[in-house]
Amino acid sequence: MNQFGVLLKKEWRENFRNYKLFWIPVVFILFGIIEPLTNYFLPQILDSVGNLPEGAVIDIPPPEPEQILAAVMGQYQLVGLLVLVLAYMGAIAGERKNGTATLLYVRPLSFTAYFLSKWILASVVGLLSVWLGLITAYYYTMLLFERIDFTKFLQFAGTYSLWILLVVTFVLLLSAAMPNAGMAAAASLLLIIIFQLADGLFGAYWTVSPLKIPGYAVSWLLDSPGNKEFWGTMGISVFLILAMLGSGIWMSKYNASKTKV
Repeated sequence: MNQFGVLLKKEWRENFRNYKLFWIPVVFILFGIIEPLTNYFLPQILDSVGNLPEGAVIDIPPPEPEQILAAVMGQYQLVGLLVLVLAYMGAIAGERKNGTATLLYVRPLSFTAYFLSKWILASVVGLLSVWLGLITAYYYTMLLFERIDFTKFLQFAGTYSLWILLVVTFVLLLSAAMPNAGMAAAASLLLIIIFQLADGLFGAYWTVSPLKIPGYAVSWLLDSPGNKEFWGTMGISVFLILAMLGSGIWMSKYNASKTKV
């Protein structure tokens, strides 16, 4: 436990010194602000750049507040995931590549504590960023449009949080498995894109899958997902996270000998 605490403090300092604790939440908050503001001022934006005939009137019905939060989540599915992948692609592979891991590996090291300390900090930063961004989007949506039931919002954000944990765990697993940060990032992004494309093309044939988490998150805003499908998906996702944690710990230990000296 003492070693785990030391490693956790090390990760905290690294995330603080390289400003991940600041710039990652800022990115998510900005997208949480931009989406409702863009929708609110869209008629004026189109009027100023649209070169419309004189006297023409732009009448765009205001979007539903649920649609705005879903659009914010869509931005996180693109830019947000890219930010998390780039931020943590070198968490383990980068330390092996530049030789800084040698300072740890020459001592008796618990690779369970080593991997979990990185996972906890990356998860905390990822979840903090998502929640700050979604709460910001919720506030501006309520301010500019209509209020969304807060219980539905919590169900929406809580469900999407599991997806963020799944992605963070997947990125750290590949960072432990790949020889360098670049390959970890490329593999993470490529596989996430392939999985989501596969779900978009063939997802109608299955309803229980971790890839359905973002869709089930949005469904809390509109109605509610089916209990059987939803809880089946949650259970499989938790199992996958635990399996990837175990695999990440094993890969960290297996590839320790490949550290640059």
